[in-house]
Amino acid sequence: MGCDIRILQMEGAKDPDEYIIKYGNARFQSLVDKALSIIEFKVKLLKQNLDLNNTNDKIKFLNEIAKLISKVDNNIEKEVYIEKISKEYEISKEAIYAEVNKLTYENKQGDKVLEKTKPVVRHVNVPKMEVPEAVKRRENTVLAILLNGDLNIYQIIKQNITVEDFKDETNKKIAQKLYEELEKGNSNINGILDELGEEEQNHITEILADDYEIDDVEKAIDDVMRSYEKDKLNDRKFKILETLENRELNLSQEEKNKLGKELSEIIVRLAKMK
Repeated sequence: MGCDIRILQMEGAKDPDEYIIKYGNARFQSLVDKALSIIEFKVKLLKQNLDLNNTNDKIKFLNEIAKLISKVDNNIEKEVYIEKISKEYEISKEAIYAEVNKLTYENKQGDKVLEKTKPVVRHVNVPKMEVPEAVKRRENTVLAILLNGDLNIYQIIKQNITVEDFKDETNKKIAQKLYEELEKGNSNINGILDELGEEEQNHITEILADDYEIDDVEKAIDDVMRSYEKDKLNDRKFKILETLENRELNLSQEEKNKLGKELSEIIVRLAKMK
């Protein structure tokens, strides 16, 4: 109904009337000012039954918090809760965002499944380029990081990884949409995903359900970008070798020397990356 519900916590009296008689209006008003939102109150109750020094309890705590926040419709309200809970309970914002986005998206997908009529199946043979599993996994990792909606991280990624660097066609379509909207400053991931096709949305569900074991987002980005750079250098290396071996091109000695120098520089860079 749009009401702003708060939980007032009281000790030393059975109701507000008795509390005011015993402690006065000013002290009761202080309780009103400190009243918690429903989300904050539920988080407090969760904490009472868990030991956050225990790894399993902390994981359970994070999962339950994500369930609560994923039900909040207002994105600004979500942002405030995540920021506050992250500082208060020493849980990274990225971890909370990842779980909240995953649950919010899965809930939306579930609603859409209920709405769908039986589709007409058309069998069309479309040849697809075979992309190595390692490359797909790397691309999925990049998309998983972008799906957190962090605009600062997007700025780092876009400078080193372009949409054209994605080899898998489904991943490329998802990346194209994410890059377009994040470039505009739109970090409403769920709104972005709603504009994608069914195949892309199903693939995102798979990505979000997977565990990429990302403990340090910045390190994960560095590792991925290093991997991309290595692939680009290798591609260029083989391209130069093919060019030098192709006698039909009739390269001049100057051109051969220039390519040879570039090849040497690439080999040195690749050696340093091992």
